Amino acid sequence: MRQIVLDTETTGLDPDDGHRLVEIAGVELINRQLTGSHLHLYVNPGRDSDPEALDVHGLTTAFLADYPPVEDVIDQIIDYVTGAEVIIHNAPFDTKFLNAEFTRFGYKPFTEYCGKITDSLVHARELHPGKRNNLDALCDRYGISNEHRILHGALLDSELLADVWLAMTRGQESLLMSFGNQNDDMDSEAEHFSFDASRLPVVYASESDVQAHQRYLEALAESNKAPSLWATLEAS
Repeated sequence: MRQIVLDTETTGLDPDDGHRLVEIAGVELINRQLTGSHLHLYVNPGRDSDPEALDVHGLTTAFLADYPPVEDVIDQIIDYVTGAEVIIHNAPFDTKFLNAEFTRFGYKPFTEYCGKITDSLVHARELHPGKRNNLDALCDRYGISNEHRILHGALLDSELLADVWLAMTRGQESLLMSFGNQNDDMDSEAEHFSFDASRLPVVYASESDVQAHQRYLEALAESNKAPSLWATLEAS
């Protein structure tokens, strides 16, 4: 499973008002593991950023003047995201800008090149209703250090979001068992397998695992302003 965690920075809030991309970045996950492959592009928007946007990302017109316009890097973006699940925090904002830039230069909308778009903000709100779910709040909630995040930057934010996404979705997603060579076309209901649980290895937690678990419970209790159910059961 290939996933790209992606972020952008822009000159303002809405491409319908003439605002443009100034930065795009993404990091790659394969089977929930960071691969080290990343995309990071600054682009010359051909206009100034609104003061509010400049306060967020700090990318001045003078700095961006030496970088190519977005139409020169669209093929790089397509090569990087094609077929992948693309994870974006508040995805409608970024995809509106990306779609506008792609169609401006005769390409299909950005979203049509992606296998799937996943909005991590929607997922966070489902997990933590009624709480702040911006990237800073989620980093704090999951114990992910963002002390070096003074200004927003697309690469740093995509790296932080990748850590947050893995933390938010770390529950077991599937149990994959191999039963030797099988015909994929065979009716699964007609297949009967025996499973011997006694053959599973028993792995005990190390002292560092226990300490890490305790730190996690303490952070969970602090975040929820109440002891975790695990701690309550241990004390009973």
